[in-house]
Amino acid sequence: MRVAVLTSSRADYGIYRPLLQEIKTDSFFELEIISFGTHLSKNHGFTVNDIIKDDYSCIHRISSMISNDDEEAIVTSYGLTILKFADFWKNQKYDLVFCLGDRFEMSAAVQAGVPFGIKFAHFHGGETTLGAIDNVYRHQITLASSLHFTATDIFKEKVADIIGTSDNVFSIGSLSLNNIKDFVPIERKAFYEKFSIPEQEFILVTFHPETMSLKDNAHYANEMKKALLKISANFFVIITMPNADTQGSIYREGIEKLKEISPERFLLIENFGKLNYFSAMYYSKLLLGNTSSGILEAASFNKYVVNVGDRQKGRLQSENIFNSDFEENAILSAVDKAAKSGKFEGENVYYKNKVVKNTIKIVKEFYENI
Repeated sequence: MRVAVLTSSRADYGIYRPLLQEIKTDSFFELEIISFGTHLSKNHGFTVNDIIKDDYSCIHRISSMISNDDEEAIVTSYGLTILKFADFWKNQKYDLVFCLGDRFEMSAAVQAGVPFGIKFAHFHGGETTLGAIDNVYRHQITLASSLHFTATDIFKEKVADIIGTSDNVFSIGSLSLNNIKDFVPIERKAFYEKFSIPEQEFILVTFHPETMSLKDNAHYANEMKKALLKISANFFVIITMPNADTQGSIYREGIEKLKEISPERFLLIENFGKLNYFSAMYYSKLLLGNTSSGILEAASFNKYVVNVGDRQKGRLQSENIFNSDFEENAILSAVDKAAKSGKFEGENVYYKNKVVKNTIKIVKEFYENI
């Protein structure tokens, strides 16, 4: 079975990785990686190198991103991605192509495949993020896909409503949580020394723009900056940098300014990689920001999360989430409550056992019925 995987960022590759490692060793599959988006951007860490290190037999590179992040630039990147993939799909044939999530460039790559009859298998469909335009892209990808893997039963029902049938829609849990109960972090001393982290508690921070509230992002970034500066008086702050969303540079500039103001209190990371990121989550006091990782994964590490603003609004949450408005005092109050709450002992609503094994079983059955 010839399969390909569309990966456009460090985030989706980290989620895919447990599945790809299993497929790579299964003789039933002929696996190819299609890398594009920020993987090929030096400004975002040129993370295609992480893919290369995992030693796949075939890695395609499709460059289509431009450096600006205003509305016109995003549309131009979307159009260029479609053009590049029109040529790619014309010359490549697969039995199934995996796609994941809700990024605009992922949507463009998938939409380009529709006229060519490409069969897509979509992960993380049916979710809702009212504060991000990604909500639209996610549902576009769902409509273009033939096979669907959702993270919860609720999302399975949503996908079935969107496509008009429950056929080929499977609730499997989140791929990124596969074997999470067996996760072993980097040894603490080695981790702290590797990133020059002082011997004190730290919080793990990721902020992205609210792409449904473009007029407010400058204000939100300023509120973020003011809150983080005060938080840094009590905690060391590790920040993973924003991805390539509309107006992401506004947040990036604010974060870089914090580093200039107080270099000894902030660590900025362009690309952690999954092992380092999960280790950082494991050793952190809590998570802060508006990233899906706080929603999907943190509960499995017994961490509380301060989820800021509306970017993740509408997404199913475990009981470890403290929601906060995008305002300095609200953020500080929520961080204080989360820090005093200790260790989260509840369940992760996105966890299901044997995610990868169940996915592979379903894919093989799907292939037999094509």
